[in-house]
Amino acid sequence: MTRQLTPEEESKDRFFARVAALSEEMIAAHGKEFAMGTLVLAARWIAEGKMEKAKAN
Repeated sequence: MTRQLTPEEESKDRFFARVAALSEEMIAAHGKEFAMGTLVLAARWIAEGKMEKAKAN
């Protein structure tokens, strides 16, 4: 039985699809290491609050 996704789940699925597409594009252009490093760095910036600081500048 399939259940209906909530609006939040649908939104998250759309973001995952965008991240997947961007990741594939980065891999094609610069390789797996670049894509993984970029995503890890982005996660670190989010955790450290650097994304908000960058927006403020």
